Amino acid sequence: MIGRIRGILVEKQAPEVLVEANGVGYEIQVPMTSFYQLPEVGSEAIIYTHFVVREDAQLLFGFINKTERSLFRELIKANGVGPKLALTIMSGMSTEQFVHCVNCDDVTSLVKLPGVGKKTAERLLIEMRDRLKNIFTGDSAGTGNATQNTVVTASFISTPNSKDEALSALVALGYKPALAQKVINSVYVKDMQSEQLIRESLRAMV
Repeated sequence: MIGRIRGILVEKQAPEVLVEANGVGYEIQVPMTSFYQLPEVGSEAIIYTHFVVREDAQLLFGFINKTERSLFRELIKANGVGPKLALTIMSGMSTEQFVHCVNCDDVTSLVKLPGVGKKTAERLLIEMRDRLKNIFTGDSAGTGNATQNTVVTASFISTPNSKDEALSALVALGYKPALAQKVINSVYVKDMQSEQLIRESLRAMV
């Protein structure tokens, strides 16, 4: 099991990053909540990981702290929720927002996320009530990882491809291309960086 990687952040193409550690490059899929907190390319990063082995693939999912990783692990235990859907859910809302949805039985916010129908949302609210207790006990250590990494909001270079990068990220998270493009166009302002564009687009969808 690969539980933690410390290395140089080589590439960032949401929702995936490439981290080089001891000469090995690890491709890691991260939720946007963690992606926003990663340092700039070329900086050292510490990422807590969850390793998924399937018949056709071996996948690494990464998180900025143990609390986010705990939420991911509890989500994929839920009926009908796989790693990709869990990543989408965590990209659409923070851990705190998800907890609020569960505590308030907020089906409406959940069904706005791609891949989450009404039945899935209702099932999640029921199954996650008890599981959320695990997230904030014991495994929540490491929430200060952002400070430890000297993490700052990544400084993306504004390029003509900001819209393309945002579209690629949203489609990878499960949003339909037509809807993603429409929302991107509605929130885009001149010289907006790709990270900010992704963030604002996700906010507009939820």
